[in-house]
Amino acid sequence: MTLQEFNEILDFAIDREKEAVQFYRDLQIEAHFADQKAFLQELESMEMGHIVMIENLRKKQPVEMEIKQVPNLLISEYLVSDVDHLNLTYQNILIKAMKREEMSMKLYTDMSRKFPDSDLHILFSKLASEEAGHKLKFEKLYDEWISKGN
Repeated sequence: MTLQEFNEILDFAIDREKEAVQFYRDLQIEAHFADQKAFLQELESMEMGHIVMIENLRKKQPVEMEIKQVPNLLISEYLVSDVDHLNLTYQNILIKAMKREEMSMKLYTDMSRKFPDSDLHILFSKLASEEAGHKLKFEKLYDEWISKGN
């Protein structure tokens, strides 16, 4: 892989993370409660941390890459897939966020498989794990909300 190809892959990942940051900023505008906004701000901050992680790889700075195994409740996989047209009720914010994290997790998992035995494999595996963790948080919130009879 050439240096240019390596940088293009990192640019792709950074662009994806910037989209996630903007997604959570936009949801904060739509959120109705302070605790929802605080949670979305926390996720925005995590996505910004991913950008730093990717840039550190570009600079060849050591990056802690503990890759956690995250359980998958599979809630988002059984929900509506066309989330762009949902009105932004609390339930739909959770669905929209779950679906976004699900797609990011799948993308990074696929990218990690394209670069076995490399720093990119480790980076994309770590990002996939992080996105799976975000998805799990939303799935738990959704499950809790639904179990309360909403």
